[in-house]
Order: sequence, then structure tokens, then C-alpha cells
Amino acid sequence: MGRDTQSQNGGFPEGKPGALYTIEERRRRDDSVWTIVQGVLAPLQFLVFLVSLGLVIRFLLSGEDAFAADASIVIKTLTLYTIMITGSVWEKVVFGRWLFAPAFFWEDVFSMLVLALHTLYLVMLFGSIGSVEARMMVALAAYAAYVVNAVQFLLKLRAARLQGSLDAKVLPA
Repeated sequence: MGRDTQSQNGGFPEGKPGALYTIEERRRRDDSVWTIVQGVLAPLQFLVFLVSLGLVIRFLLSGEDAFAADASIVIKTLTLYTIMITGSVWEKVVFGRWLFAPAFFWEDVFSMLVLALHTLYLVMLFGSIGSVEARMMVALAAYAAYVVNAVQFLLKLRAARLQGSLDAKVLPA
């Protein structure tokens, strides 16, 4: 049951509300090196985010180390771009679409906001637009959007694990 069946069933594989993957999609997910890549990049991006957030807050509170805060935001943004590119490859391998597969549609939509805010920050930095404080506020908005998006993906990961557990109980070994 492919993408056409999913769109006919409200985006749910095999007509099962709440199911994220068909059996074939789950197999492709489990067999893909891109799943491992995402599993490594996601916590790395979170670590970069935490360090950068600390540097941004430090700058906003003390006015010190704007360069370190800016550098950390650039690194966070490059990490985000990397995970978005590899995530899109992952979606193509698993679902046959580069982005906006029904199972991850809203996560991808919100990811676009996260990308837009991070990119706006880079435009401000490299275009010398606005004050350092204004740039940092855009970075904080980008980071807030990133946290929401990360929670979306964590909830999706949990749902996928629950689906896997239920399928394992229903399917014969």
C-alpha cells in the first residue's frame, strides 16, 4: 500500500488511523542508513542548541561575547540545514517524497518556519541588518520554534515505537 492508498485514507497507512508506517515503509526505515544518520544528528543538534542558547542568553544578560554567540548560532544553523537535507533524503527513501509525507506533514511544515527564522538570522548577520540585540531576538524566536519542532518529532518517535510494539503483538513471529 503506497502513497496513493495513504492519501485515500486520510494520510494513514493501510487505513489505520494513527499508523505512521506501512509494513514496507517500516522496512525501508529500519534498513536505511539515513535513519542512523538522523539518530546521530538529532541529539548533536540539540547539544549545539543548548550551548548556543547559553551563549545567546549570556550575551543578552551581560552584553559580552557577541562573537561567540553569533558563531554558535551559525553553527546551529548549519547543523539544522544538515539535518533538514538528510531528513529529506530519509523521507524520500522511506515514503517516496522529499518532504511533506502525510505521516510527517505538520512536522515538515513547522520545520519550514524553523528554517525561515534561522535563515533570517543569517541574512541579518551577513547583511549587517539590525542591531546585535535584534539578531539575538530572532535567534531566540528560531530556537523557540526549534523546541516546538523537536517536541513534534519526539512525539512522532514515541508514536512510531508504540505502533511497532502493537504490530509486534498482533503479527505472528
